Amino acid sequence: MNVPKWKYAVLLLVALAFLPGPPAPALGAGTGAVKGVMKTPWVKRYEGLVYIDRVEGKNFAPPKKPVFMGQKDMVFKPHILPVLKGTTVDFTNNDAIVHNVFSPPGSVKKFNLGTYGVGVTKYETFSELGEVTLLCNVHPEMLGFIIILQNPYFALTDKSGNFEIKDLPAGTYKLTAWHEKLQSASQQITVEPGKTVTVEFKDLKKR
Repeated sequence: MNVPKWKYAVLLLVALAFLPGPPAPALGAGTGAVKGVMKTPWVKRYEGLVYIDRVEGKNFAPPKKPVFMGQKDMVFKPHILPVLKGTTVDFTNNDAIVHNVFSPPGSVKKFNLGTYGVGVTKYETFSELGEVTLLCNVHPEMLGFIIILQNPYFALTDKSGNFEIKDLPAGTYKLTAWHEKLQSASQQITVEPGKTVTVEFKDLKKR
């Protein structure tokens, strides 16, 4: 009996539909992960940052090239920029107007890049751990943040507050949740090889 070729094609597509998908990416050897949620309505408007406070006995070199913090439509982009200690940041003015980038008192580094025009790039290096607030003397509504960290194990939250940090070496760490509108909160976690720790940050207090 002759079977039309199109029927073979249909049967093949049906068979492929029931094949299992590719496996989830495996964690690196000797590493685990941490995931969870920052429970606050503020994350719908402003993302939060969750990071490992310190990895003992290790030094992490900053990137060789500057990291970008743009100014476009009178907004700092990205709004929050986590960087490694020693990172140089590129403050390019992508607007059609002048800007002035500076940090107010309370920042771990005080600086003022002065007023500069369209397409001009200025650089600043951040070598102290902590928070730097970014403001513009010309446009007081502009606000941004640079968070200087000891290690690259961090994640920004989504609009539901979810986050995940992968390929974290096994060990016990202090995990910190940061948000511009809330006081930081920390908890201790223990990461085991091949496993994922689940955490929750809730009842966070306003600054």
